[in-house]
Amino acid sequence: MQTTGLLSNQAKREARALQQCPPLPHETRSHIPTADAAHHLIRRPQTLLAWACLENGPLRPIRINGRLAWPVAEIKALMGVA
Repeated sequence: MQTTGLLSNQAKREARALQQCPPLPHETRSHIPTADAAHHLIRRPQTLLAWACLENGPLRPIRINGRLAWPVAEIKALMGVA
């Protein structure tokens, strides 16, 4: 099996999230997109999407123009960050 040396789409998204996400204590936005929330919660974005769909996770997102936005204050409380 040959490897092309290219990153998968998932790996690219995760790398992009790492570059764009400020550390959680320095986060100034009130709500963040799923990829950023997943990064801070150490979960895959699919997990957060399942939480939103099934309404069974520790957090509830809000919907803004059809997109999910996760509350930073609740993420900080869940992760024990002041």
